[in-house]
Amino acid sequence: MAGQSRKWMILVATIWIQAFTGTNFDFSAYSSSLKSVLGVSQVQLNYLAVASDLGKVFGWSSGLALMYLPLWVVLFMSAFMGFIGYGIQWLVIREIIILPYILVFLLCLLAGCSICWFNTVCFVLCIRNFPANRALALSLTISFNGVSAALYTLIADAISPSSSALYLLLNAAVPLITSFVSLIPILRQPSLDPLPPDAVGRDSVIFLILNVLAVITGVYLLLTSSSSSDATSARLLLGGALFLLIFPLFIPGIVYARGWFRQAIHSSFRIEGSSFILVDDDGLELHKELINREASIHENGLTHLISDNGSSCGLTRHKAEGCCESVVGSHQLAMLGEEHPAKLLVRRLDFWLYYIAYFCGGTIGLVYSNNLGQIAQSLGQSSNTTALVTLYSSFSFFGRLLSAAPDYIRTKFYFARTGWLTLALLPTPVAFFLLAASSSIAALHVSTALIGLSSGFIFAVAVSITSELFGPNSVGVNHNILITNIPLGSLFYGLLAAIVYDANTSSGYGISMVTDSMVCLGKDCYFLTFVWWGCFSVVGLACSFLLFLRTRPAYDRFEHNRIISSQLDLGQ
Repeated sequence: MAGQSRKWMILVATIWIQAFTGTNFDFSAYSSSLKSVLGVSQVQLNYLAVASDLGKVFGWSSGLALMYLPLWVVLFMSAFMGFIGYGIQWLVIREIIILPYILVFLLCLLAGCSICWFNTVCFVLCIRNFPANRALALSLTISFNGVSAALYTLIADAISPSSSALYLLLNAAVPLITSFVSLIPILRQPSLDPLPPDAVGRDSVIFLILNVLAVITGVYLLLTSSSSSDATSARLLLGGALFLLIFPLFIPGIVYARGWFRQAIHSSFRIEGSSFILVDDDGLELHKELINREASIHENGLTHLISDNGSSCGLTRHKAEGCCESVVGSHQLAMLGEEHPAKLLVRRLDFWLYYIAYFCGGTIGLVYSNNLGQIAQSLGQSSNTTALVTLYSSFSFFGRLLSAAPDYIRTKFYFARTGWLTLALLPTPVAFFLLAASSSIAALHVSTALIGLSSGFIFAVAVSITSELFGPNSVGVNHNILITNIPLGSLFYGLLAAIVYDANTSSGYGISMVTDSMVCLGKDCYFLTFVWWGCFSVVGLACSFLLFLRTRPAYDRFEHNRIISSQLDLGQ
């Protein structure tokens, strides 16, 4: 019981870490002041925003650090990287010190790397402590990263609403404070004993309650962050937000107390002498493993699922004819959860299909959000920029929470997680082609909501897919290799948008003078960009569908074995 309660404390600590370390989302709150102090152009300011994404290129180093250092040490290394990166920027923006542009760029890079290290620590905590409900833990905790901007807005309003430089100080200090608060439960990690069959179901109920609380918390934060209020009201609203973040600590205790009470009442009327049905946990797990292997061998013998080269023969019983069938049937995964070191990972076709799907899906949605300000300006909707950013953030948050839905409905409707990824990518090309076809306010709002929902789902589900396809123990390195596509996409898609935008500006179409800069007004400013982005997202959708076809046999085999194990447990 004590070990089970400690793992839930770790989950809540992970939620806190995620909620307060999405510091890259509040860049727009202080970017104008930073631009003025540094005396840089808009293009140079954009490079500083990209630098935060470039930190993900070095995110794989956090996985290597976890191989040699305790997890709490890596956590504080992350906190101090952010403390240095944002803290020195705060000194610059307050004009206490003067630094050249290149050093500020490197500070942004360091701060971006700290975010990635924090995320890796959270992923490892969820995977280690919730092996049976890994996907539920990951989707729940990752979703809170999307509300960091709302939390920092509440804190800033409660302290000094007029100070944009305050955000940098908060970005430096709050993650460090959160790391200290989270230290105790992390140091007291429970032993990794296998869960009894009834405990897995009970944990799922707790996750369901926590997801409901997450929805309430997200709606509260998104509504309160957009409302203007005085310092006293802001402090009350901040207190309500902190209460909603602390309250999940009590949910597992209530559920466990209820279960203990029922068990105590039941045991008082139990008839002794039934000990012959008891099996220790290690023996039960070994029994399950043997049954699973036997079932897998039996299944393979009947359907010839495994070929001599280790690929699935469910698709190769008939000779592969044509390019598509050859791609689908070549070197498929034989089973889920098989560990893939980095050298093996980059040689797998499945990984590159997955990489391109993410590059042309979630990453392109993130770049869209970074360009929302100028997109709105070009369409004459500058006054609605804040509303559009809030709309994207809110739907991204709910998309992240929605990624847990497949795990709740799997008993009634099972579908491979890579299939859900394909479905999540569908709204993105629809949204971009809708933007290209119409410049109306309704189309802009609908498309922004669709892209936010899609990208949020992809960001949250990606960690689970990486863990399932390429091994849970290697996820710290493998997932950071995957997300190197984010800075690459930020540069590529951003450059494409800038070329189209500047071409329409230099041609004289819809030019408007705003202060000292020239802006482009009209549908043509982003028309070709939306068309190109839509085409790239179709490529991502196609790669995701191929990945689904290649991995579906492994998922089906895993689900088949899970059902057999569940039936055996019920028979016990």
